[in-house]
Amino acid sequence: MKISYCLPTKNNLRYLKGSIQSIKENSILQYEIVVYIDADNDGTEEWLKYNAPEVKYTKNTTGEYKGIAYGYNRCIEQSTSDVVCMFHADMYMGKGFDVNLIKHLKPDTVVAATRIEPPLHPAGKEKIVEHFGMYPEDFKKSEFDAYVANLNVKNKDVITNGIFAPWLTYKKTLTDIGMHDETLHSYYEDSDIFQRMILSGCKMIQSWDALVYHFTCRGGQFQDGVEKQTQDPKFHAMRNRSARYYMRKWQSWIQNNQYQHPIISKKLNIGFVVSDVTDENFIYHIEPYATHIYIDNSILAERYIAREQSNSTVDLRTRIFNHGYIEQNKNNMLLYFSQKDFIANSPMENMSIIQNLGTIISDGYEPDSEMMLGIFKLKTIGELKDITSSLIKL
Repeated sequence: MKISYCLPTKNNLRYLKGSIQSIKENSILQYEIVVYIDADNDGTEEWLKYNAPEVKYTKNTTGEYKGIAYGYNRCIEQSTSDVVCMFHADMYMGKGFDVNLIKHLKPDTVVAATRIEPPLHPAGKEKIVEHFGMYPEDFKKSEFDAYVANLNVKNKDVITNGIFAPWLTYKKTLTDIGMHDETLHSYYEDSDIFQRMILSGCKMIQSWDALVYHFTCRGGQFQDGVEKQTQDPKFHAMRNRSARYYMRKWQSWIQNNQYQHPIISKKLNIGFVVSDVTDENFIYHIEPYATHIYIDNSILAERYIAREQSNSTVDLRTRIFNHGYIEQNKNNMLLYFSQKDFIANSPMENMSIIQNLGTIISDGYEPDSEMMLGIFKLKTIGELKDITSSLIKL
């Protein structure tokens, strides 16, 4: 079986060299490497031409950064095999990686490897924290190889139900749902596609004898080195836009179990009917969690739309209205509350209710009724409509 390794890169040649070399040295199965060059101010294209001519690549020539989601999609389109692997340019493949993933692959299955990482992020049950170097120049290759050889025996055939990069699946699994959501650029695009694949019927498996060393976020928050997180304003603006888009899309924030398997909340057709609105920052915090929001202060609503539209690919005028438009959107439920009560009575608890409505309402839903949730009055209209499945395909 042939695997297509998909590697988007953004001025990441320092790490990409080792990533490609590790695939060449440690692959057992037939493979191809497909690279998407999102920026090339460090000689990535020239290096590929003269040092890895067998690597297929496409290049962003627009001058505008496209992001990892866009890059993965271009790599998937260029791939020629039935199986694709989402790999990072700052990952180094361990021996046995490919065969120990493929042995678990079935239709409608996504198989993730296990990351070995230096201590940059907190430890977790989904990965192994072990220090084999912070940079390619100080990477302890022989020690890493020996460590992997030991784990290949110790963890033989061990799996959990988790998911994180790198991962592979059948190409058709991705093309059937429209691949990655490119609006998410390079943040939360993985959570989005994992959840969409699960909703489409996929099972998530993590193999603990398929191993990579992950230098960790070298195209993102540690792109300037591990000494401090990047201060690049474009990166942080992109991250914020992606977060706001993700919340509007899923109507909840990211939830995972201890192995990083997604926990998916229901998305509801719900309208927030808010009174006593005096602060557009209040609108900022609650707006992404509703299908529509109705506000009794049209001036503040206009100011908020003007401020926030750049963080939304959706026209906010199709989401935000004054109270007179409640009937036109035909929400399945309406949540009534006031800014004054929200702030005066346990605001953190109230925000938690807003963020977890999909779970809270599903447990106690009664059609065509009214109920109280603390300061909130919930009016239900007809049967509960879970619209989460509408998110599967782009």
